[in-house]
Amino acid sequence: MCILFFAIESHPSYPLIICANRDEFHHRATQPAHFWPPNNQILAGKDLQAGGTWLGVNRKGQFAGITNLRTQETQDGVRSRGELVLKALANHALPTITSQWLQANHANYNPFNLIFEHDNILHCFNSHSTKTKTLTAGFHAVCNGDMDDVWPKMANGQQALQVYITQADTINVEELQRFMLDTSQPEDGLLPNTGVELEWERHLSSIFIQHPQYGTRSTTIILKDTSGQIDFYETRFDGKGRNLGRQHFQIASSK
Repeated sequence: MCILFFAIESHPSYPLIICANRDEFHHRATQPAHFWPPNNQILAGKDLQAGGTWLGVNRKGQFAGITNLRTQETQDGVRSRGELVLKALANHALPTITSQWLQANHANYNPFNLIFEHDNILHCFNSHSTKTKTLTAGFHAVCNGDMDDVWPKMANGQQALQVYITQADTINVEELQRFMLDTSQPEDGLLPNTGVELEWERHLSSIFIQHPQYGTRSTTIILKDTSGQIDFYETRFDGKGRNLGRQHFQIASSK
């Protein structure tokens, strides 16, 4: 998962809106979003190579998602970060307990941000700082650095979401989808320095990444209304950025 935008307590009908793009190698086998057997408690796509997921929700209405931290600290032989999302969705402990577990176990994974929800509050654990940040009301973005870093694509997407949400009485998923398809790239002088070659820094600098080897594989829009009902939309793309179809799921309020 590469980039997520959050609107928290910013729309009268939807206290939580999430827009996310998953970026991955196109050859990596993936199963589209579905309710996971045997108990169908988790709704998420599945990474068929490692068995985990990049984001999902559970029947209690809780969200979890992960982004890689782009650092030089990656190593072979560690556990898949995708399993952390599953742990978060299956874990009903207090956030402090979840954070303590992450602090004790984060070294078993390559660097990551884990965003997880408890009691309608989102938290983000950063494995580099080993700190957990609570996401306050308003607009937030996270990519492959710290939560709310000011990378051009993060700032552009967050601003687009904020402008739309604050002006829209009703939410149109197509409008949210539209800005998640933004392929614009900033000038080289505005690019973040994340340790990759300049050509790749350019490719990775857009909200929607188009490249024959690695790019945006899916866009997920999640709307949680005031009753707690969740609408979950997943749109998938091929290596040329062509739309492969959309799925829509609903999870009724657990209240």
